[in-house]
Amino acid sequence: MRAIVVFESLWGNTEKVAQAIAHELALSMPVDVFDTDAAPRMLDDYDLVVVGGPTHAFSMSRPATREAGVQSNGAPHAPEHGIREWLDELAPPSRTMIAAAFDTRVESPRLPGSAAKAARNELRSRGFVVDAQAMSFRVHGYGGPLVDGELERAAGWARAILPHAVIA
Repeated sequence: MRAIVVFESLWGNTEKVAQAIAHELALSMPVDVFDTDAAPRMLDDYDLVVVGGPTHAFSMSRPATREAGVQSNGAPHAPEHGIREWLDELAPPSRTMIAAAFDTRVESPRLPGSAAKAARNELRSRGFVVDAQAMSFRVHGYGGPLVDGELERAAGWARAILPHAVIA
């Protein structure tokens, strides 16, 4: 078994969560980690796909919300491709492939919507098997830091998605 973790991150918080997930998965299988600008569009070499990004405007980011993150909210980096665009360009799996999705979102105010749920639905519509619950990890404000304990929660979530990958 082999996993890939693909993330979109503007302030670095989503990347930290992705790295924590990848570290935990790497205890059980080889794992490759990519940001959305560098991630492959063909995933035939993988058995488990984990995708994560920030929640912007109640869902996955768009070019305009990423640009607003930089211009209005001081994000140090905006990827050219977010998870929305990466998923749009992703080739459908040629065999049974397990997938899971996560997001980061501000702790307060608690707003509706979830990039993880939208990504999970998109993965399912593209033919991936998505049984694991989409998971949100909380950040203080736009820039962070992550709420205490979130990296440990990310590792726990990674352990929870492993049985879904093994069953396939």
